[in-house]
Amino acid sequence: MENLEIDNKFTPEKVGKETLKKWYRLLILGRKLDDKAPNYLKQALGWSYHAPYAGHDGIQLAIGQVFDRNTDHFFPYYRDMLSALSAGITAEEIILNGLSKGTDISSGGRHMSNHFAKPQWNIHNVSSATGNHTLHAAGVARGMKKYKHKGVAISSQGESSVSEGYVYEAINGASNEKLPVIFVFQDNGYGISVPKADQTANRKTAENFRGFLNLRIIYCNGRDVFESMNAMTEAKNHVLKTGTPVIVHANVVRMHSHSNSDRHELYRDDREIGCAREADPIPRFERAILSKGGLTEGELEEIKKAVDIEVAEAHKKAMAAPDPNPESIFDFIIPEPHIPIKYPEGIHNYDGPKKKLITALNETLKAEFEYNPDTYIWGQDVANKEKGGIFNVTKGMQQKFGRARVFNAPIAEDFILGTANGMSRFSEKIRIVVEGAEFADYFWPAMEQFVEVTHDYWRSNGAFAPNITIRLASGGYIGGGLYHSQTIEGALATFPGIRIVYPSFADDAAGLLRTSMRSKGPTMFLEPKSLYNAKEAETPIPDDYEVPFGKARIRRPGSDLSIITYGNTTHMSIRVADKIAAETGKEIEVVDIRSLIPLDKEAILNSVKKTNRVLVVHEDKVFGGFGGELAAIIADEAFKYLDAPVKRVGSTFTPVGFHRNLEKAILPSDENIYIAAKEVLNF
Repeated sequence: MENLEIDNKFTPEKVGKETLKKWYRLLILGRKLDDKAPNYLKQALGWSYHAPYAGHDGIQLAIGQVFDRNTDHFFPYYRDMLSALSAGITAEEIILNGLSKGTDISSGGRHMSNHFAKPQWNIHNVSSATGNHTLHAAGVARGMKKYKHKGVAISSQGESSVSEGYVYEAINGASNEKLPVIFVFQDNGYGISVPKADQTANRKTAENFRGFLNLRIIYCNGRDVFESMNAMTEAKNHVLKTGTPVIVHANVVRMHSHSNSDRHELYRDDREIGCAREADPIPRFERAILSKGGLTEGELEEIKKAVDIEVAEAHKKAMAAPDPNPESIFDFIIPEPHIPIKYPEGIHNYDGPKKKLITALNETLKAEFEYNPDTYIWGQDVANKEKGGIFNVTKGMQQKFGRARVFNAPIAEDFILGTANGMSRFSEKIRIVVEGAEFADYFWPAMEQFVEVTHDYWRSNGAFAPNITIRLASGGYIGGGLYHSQTIEGALATFPGIRIVYPSFADDAAGLLRTSMRSKGPTMFLEPKSLYNAKEAETPIPDDYEVPFGKARIRRPGSDLSIITYGNTTHMSIRVADKIAAETGKEIEVVDIRSLIPLDKEAILNSVKKTNRVLVVHEDKVFGGFGGELAAIIADEAFKYLDAPVKRVGSTFTPVGFHRNLEKAILPSDENIYIAAKEVLNF
């Protein structure tokens, strides 16, 4: 549908003088700040990243004017300065952001300048990974739909970011689920220096989505205030009426360089730059309101003088504001978790019937869905008739809790995690579990969204943390080969802001999952899939069992050697310890850390101090694996207690092969652990 179907209620004649004055003030205020920003950098005061918006004025004014902070959610991009002002953010708040002051409402100086946000108004702090917030907008719109909330999510971006795969995933998901989202493409023809012709074959980027069902596309001249207001108003009315998404494709012009670190004269000739500046939207608006809106030159001059005073006062206040406190860097890395009360150490003496690890997961999920009606789960294959995930961990959940809470996702891992991030923004009470991928090895397409999840809380200065548990079937010993047998915690643990747990017994699987689902912030829940139905992993599980994060468990006490382990290799280590005890009388202590982040460093060091010898064992590769960090901590903090070097056992530095002979040669085994343990004991 094109502009012909838009009700053109916004014209200079119809708007009214007071509204025209308000709009003019915003246009002048925004341009004043846009032009002033580079001067702060020249004076070494800040604003080291600034992306000028001049030439986008019409559509940005319109975005802010249709946004309702009480009902809507807005995801601006780094060029959306005027959109932020039009939505109600003040000149002082813009400058505080530009100067990265400690009182910056967006991030307290933690995030890059020119990333505007006001979380208490649902103007979200978004990433520098351009366009990735389209997934968050789709996710929060899913929350709106499920809770029958009357509002819209607005996602704004440049046309070149639409080339990103996750943008297609977001728009596909929004059209498929019929979600209330407005996707605004501000098309200035360039992605930094890359012209649009190098991005897509269509002259208008929105045409790439022409075949999507349940999706309306509206085109407008984004340099024209009135046309932009008509387009954005029509888009919002359409979304509110139908519940389906809209793309607003706004044709704009970039009058300046991409940013203050870019020189557009290197790829644009003088004629093109001159034409861009000639297309300045402000003189056009001035002519319209003087000739048809009833305003006078004197009134416009009055507004300009008032803006000058406003910017001067805002500058003075912002300059006096405090810088971020360096001592605050450890604040807001991850929210405080749920603290178990009944089982504060995550240990029990319950003597009931033993349950399989897979049963523990399934029953805990169902119990937590009963406990909190605002809990949701989705992923690939999780809810189709009798199917409940590749391994049937979620079997029976859709039948019990319905399609609104348990549903399938496309084969798009970024979409699965990105919309979880977005939906959790709708309400603090929401808890989300996702099967991040069918196997841990397939999680890599979601890594971009994983990074977002890990630093949302820190980047927003504590304003937002996604309440998500990411489940992944991890590890080998199933003959799966590439993409079906890797364990990836070594890579994941390098990102601050995520809890990582890895149970090896049914009771720990239940207890850690319950704690994860009741906690604020994100948790990566790695499940050793070869133990799902393994007899050795079966344990009794008390009702409402909880295991705290950061508490290791001594699975076998000993005094001659400490084996620090987790996951599949916990059982191997116990078998080896029993064998060596039977052969030599040497008692090996097996410490199952259970929780990688946070880590029970105290339990590890206490064990090493007691035994004076240590072997670190895990399934991941020795080179680059998490065991390297464990060994380093022990060497750094318990060196004087050691009677032998710290030794490690893990996989070879190769992919995991498919044939069982190859898998056996690559993954750690009882034999590998036995040989290494004997070496340390005999040193």
